[in-house]
Amino acid sequence: MKTITVGLAALLLSTAASFAAQAWKEADVGGTKIFTDAKGMTLYSYDKDEKGKSTCYDKCAANWPPLKAEVGAKTEGEWTVIDRTDGTKMWAYDGKPLYTFVKDKKAGDMSGEGVAGVWHAVKAD
Repeated sequence: MKTITVGLAALLLSTAASFAAQAWKEADVGGTKIFTDAKGMTLYSYDKDEKGKSTCYDKCAANWPPLKAEVGAKTEGEWTVIDRTDGTKMWAYDGKPLYTFVKDKKAGDMSGEGVAGVWHAVKAD
């Protein structure tokens, strides 16, 4: 019985870790490979952000929700976890903080592309 309990605990821990790694994925939208969140919503970068630092808060963050990183999320290659000034953590790709856009209603929408000339869908290499 003890072996089953230990095995089950290990399985649950490995499953939780795999969920953290699934915060993003690649998608092909109209022939362009982009990154999306786990639900398929387009991820965007903001030109006014500095590498490893988000400047999008308050009204900005209400329109451009940060791609939140779960507690215990680990850096993976070009994907890093950065701290926000509000105490939360978010994902960044190649140092650029990542966001979704409230006007994107379904997976594959890219209505945030080029907004104000400073928001850009993050393309997968």
